[in-house]
Amino acid sequence: MEKGKPRLSRLIAILTQLQSKRISTASELAKKHRVSVRTIYRDLRTLEQSGIPIVTEEGKGYTIMDGYILQPVMFTQEEANALITAEQLIKKNRDQSLVNYYESAITKIKATLRGSQKEKMELVSDRIQIRNNLENLKTSNYLIQLQSAIVLFQNVEIEYFSQKKEYSKEN
Repeated sequence: MEKGKPRLSRLIAILTQLQSKRISTASELAKKHRVSVRTIYRDLRTLEQSGIPIVTEEGKGYTIMDGYILQPVMFTQEEANALITAEQLIKKNRDQSLVNYYESAITKIKATLRGSQKEKMELVSDRIQIRNNLENLKTSNYLIQLQSAIVLFQNVEIEYFSQKKEYSKEN
């Protein structure tokens, strides 16, 4: 019995993963999508029967035929917001080549977005500020929710401690 995503969602996710990696094994795909390896074999066969040129590298895994291009996938608003946040983080990197190539890549990604998503991405981009996290600690799990609230013009209440360890509450 399959416990993961609905089949169509899983097929699209598998296709996206095959496009984004050099090679993927059936066991990697099964673990990621929380289904059996046998289900992955059926899914790969379904994708092949749909005209997707999946290449099997004996003993290594699966990939999509070199040069085969599908239309871009649609990003959710949360994924688009995460990309904008990553852009702001990358811009703080000291290596200019990384900054240049990321900006080039993100421009191409932005071109695939719907008009409303582009507007919301610009809204988030104009309002986000990144400070240095010298300890590299993961201190929260709410950034995507906050970004969604920004683009939806929703009010939020935030309780936090300042850098000086002072408690604060804001609406």
